[in-house]
Amino acid sequence: MVSRKKFLWQHPAGRWYVRKYLNRKMVYLGRITADEGSAEFDRQYWEIVSGKRAAAKTSWGTLIDDMLETDKWASLSPRYRKDLELVFEYLRNKIGDADVARLSQADIYDAMEKNRHRIRFANYIPTAVSMLSKLAIRKRWRKDNPAIDIEPLKVPKSRQKPHLPWTDWAVEKMRNEGKALPLLIFEIGVGSVQRPGDWVEFLWGDYDGWHLELSQNKTKVDLRLPCTPQLKAALDRHKACLGFEPHPSRHILTRTDGSAMDYHAMARIMINERKRLGLMAYDQHALRYRGVMELAWSGCSDDEIASYSGHTSKAMIIKYAGLARQIMRATSAAEKRKLWARL
Repeated sequence: MVSRKKFLWQHPAGRWYVRKYLNRKMVYLGRITADEGSAEFDRQYWEIVSGKRAAAKTSWGTLIDDMLETDKWASLSPRYRKDLELVFEYLRNKIGDADVARLSQADIYDAMEKNRHRIRFANYIPTAVSMLSKLAIRKRWRKDNPAIDIEPLKVPKSRQKPHLPWTDWAVEKMRNEGKALPLLIFEIGVGSVQRPGDWVEFLWGDYDGWHLELSQNKTKVDLRLPCTPQLKAALDRHKACLGFEPHPSRHILTRTDGSAMDYHAMARIMINERKRLGLMAYDQHALRYRGVMELAWSGCSDDEIASYSGHTSKAMIIKYAGLARQIMRATSAAEKRKLWARL
């Protein structure tokens, strides 16, 4: 009978938990996922109370370990893997011992809601669960993918911050006052017109003195990009400061010990520099947009910009190139207005 289970508690939403006071503080020992009144319900309760809850052979922890050994995992970009690893660790802590087959779509929504304060992380939860569930289906541990059609959380308008393209004065300030490493990162961003996740992937073997080559992490598009004069100068200056000829397999952006710099380390460097220079309104993602605008100012068509930036959709090109072209037209109109005023 439920009444004999003194540590049993039902949430107003209907979920059952085992909880008790420890050191005058209410502690939740675990959740019961089985139907009330069933033998499985009793078994889960006593396992939680006794502390002898056994890990299922087909557990999420085991599934995560298996996923990390797959070719699919190895093929993902380092940054994408790092984002997923954070979610895998979260799942391992929360349901690592639970049977893969018991997770429901409602459980995923519950987890997302509990992480609403970090929406990007919350929206990665169904992505991670979906990837794991596909592997579970192949292993015959599940018959379905509970993460299909999960609606992502939306960032409240009060928290939405558009990426402001770097203005001429902001670019000039960075180039005149920026420290060597942040300035190199800056020039790679503007000059290559790529996403920040691609900047840390550049090797010295990708630079021939005039061009940078890459395969985009997101789209897998192969590109060969002529360097801007500023980017070439920054790369040559950084190479000279090394004091030796770098191996082609050495990353261009590295930590002080010479190891490859990851995205988050690069982001911290740029945040610190933007704070120092009073440029916090302009983030590193907006450097790509600045590059698009410079190409538009140079008279490039949307197709020419796409061949440089690697955009597969022209929506963002139209947005930022359109802004650049509007500025050009307005500047031209202002000059004509000045001529008219002199008449």
